[in-house]
Amino acid sequence: MNQAQTELNSLITEVGKSVIGQQHVVTALVVGLITNGHILLEGLPGTAKTRSIKSLADRLNTSFGRIQFTPDLLPSDVTGTEIYQDMDGKPQLHFQAGPIFNSIVLADEINRAPAKVQAALLEAMAEGTVTVGGDSISCQNCLWF
Repeated sequence: MNQAQTELNSLITEVGKSVIGQQHVVTALVVGLITNGHILLEGLPGTAKTRSIKSLADRLNTSFGRIQFTPDLLPSDVTGTEIYQDMDGKPQLHFQAGPIFNSIVLADEINRAPAKVQAALLEAMAEGTVTVGGDSISCQNCLWF
């Protein structure tokens, strides 16, 4: 067994310790990680979907973001927005990144979100960018679950 296989098996084992009885979910998450893909997790409430993704992010020592989609969510709640700041007496717009800029992002109940919010998420997933204030910003280092 080579080093990559050993590391992957170790990752699966470690994540599996915090998510008992969900080996197929943990394996699917690692496959998604390797292929830089997106994973659709479906299941009944309480089946450790969020916990398994959070555990994966913890084991990888990387940032984790969770977006709970609701009917009143705005695209800027996902992508981030420009904030007005007064720096040394000079007005400036400063970009405050949204949760989409975490390394691993859990998008929960996407179907509940308005169309514009879904479009912002799909732009990030498909193109690896978000558009804020007419500017495109790269978010290609993110994984979505």
